[in-house]
Amino acid sequence: MHPDIKAKLQSLYDIDYQCWLDETVAQLKAHQYNNLDLENLIEEIEGLGRSDKRAILSYLMRLCEHLLKLRYWQSEREQCFRGWDLEISNFRLQIQAILKDSPSLNNYLRENFLPTYSNARKLFLKASKLDPEQIPQHPEFSLEQALEEDWLPWQPQ
Repeated sequence: MHPDIKAKLQSLYDIDYQCWLDETVAQLKAHQYNNLDLENLIEEIEGLGRSDKRAILSYLMRLCEHLLKLRYWQSEREQCFRGWDLEISNFRLQIQAILKDSPSLNNYLRENFLPTYSNARKLFLKASKLDPEQIPQHPEFSLEQALEEDWLPWQPQ
């Protein structure tokens, strides 16, 4: 690549990100690979993967937190059930959407289920102020149950 073209593309990345994206897409579509700003393109592609991984674990953590709320926070359960149930459904749908686009993240989700549950437990304990001894350090539900559309650890009478 000519040094002037490379410098122009790199500065475009710093000055106008959307314009840089448009230029990069146009170059890829035209098979003009010689003028691509590869450093920033590689960085952006790597960032996309990290973003989906962070998002899916964030949704899983919030899902586990709300499942814990539903199961153990008895003093708030009746008043908050509808909201918690809605949030649980929302987090499940978000996870399903990511997995639909990237099924290979299923393994990532499985590998990170226990540490993510642990983080959810910490958030739950901070919010509820319940005795940590009452809340299991390991989940009493499986990842499959957590993701199952109709499964809840507690149902209203």
